[in-house]
Amino acid sequence: VFIHNPHGRGQHTNANRLALSNQDADISLLNINEAVSCLTAGMLNPDLGCDSLLVGTRTSLLAYDVHNNADLFYAGVPDGANSIAVGTLGDISCPLAIIGGNCSLQGFNYEGKDLFWTVTGDNVRALAFCDFDGDGKKELIVGSEDFDIRVFKEDEIVAEMSETEIVTALTAMSPARFGYALANGTVGIYNQAARYWRIKSKNQAMCISAFDINSDGVCELITGWSSGKIDARSDRTGEVIFKDNFASSIAGIVQGDYRMDGSTQLICCSVDGE
Repeated sequence: VFIHNPHGRGQHTNANRLALSNQDADISLLNINEAVSCLTAGMLNPDLGCDSLLVGTRTSLLAYDVHNNADLFYAGVPDGANSIAVGTLGDISCPLAIIGGNCSLQGFNYEGKDLFWTVTGDNVRALAFCDFDGDGKKELIVGSEDFDIRVFKEDEIVAEMSETEIVTALTAMSPARFGYALANGTVGIYNQAARYWRIKSKNQAMCISAFDINSDGVCELITGWSSGKIDARSDRTGEVIFKDNFASSIAGIVQGDYRMDGSTQLICCSVDGE
């Protein structure tokens, strides 16, 4: 796992896991002894005051403190880790790292305690936290290989929507609204259990994200495509309001104050490392 840390320029650590070059102390490499199947960062332990890095493989979950170069916990996940999401679920008081595996969902707190477990209909491909019913508590949206999107209120399924292909990505847009992507090039938005709009492309949607790119106070649906295109669509109409192109397929989209100027930027990476 390649980590670039703009906040730590010039800091050198004697790292056991990290290979730091002298020229570029803000770049580090985390060696995992298995193929990485999913990756995310999130506020798992609020007392730390920073995000934890979560790395899933076919058999395990590693929670890692990048700032202190320390493992938080290592847990076995027998059903594999296809997707990870970090957030608070229902009435469970602490944030959870939820792993979607083969027909199962498993949630760990920052100590590695298994506080949540349930089964779902097929192999999980996408996860997102969203206040689906508007009660102020987060539900878990689960997309799977049986073409279904299921909404879990803790371990109870409260809604099920059937799609036309494997659900490959999900993102919360606003209370009760979330974006989705399918393996056949479809992206769209649901408002609770009703499909709001969708479009179909001949390219594949590699990743989606919710980001207010035009600063109007409402998030747009950002999609990174296999063609290298990035587009931002209105959450209300699906109309493209911004687009850009990379020379190769988009690998991922994240957001954060990367320039350290007090504002959140949208950060897009291509498979060529651009």
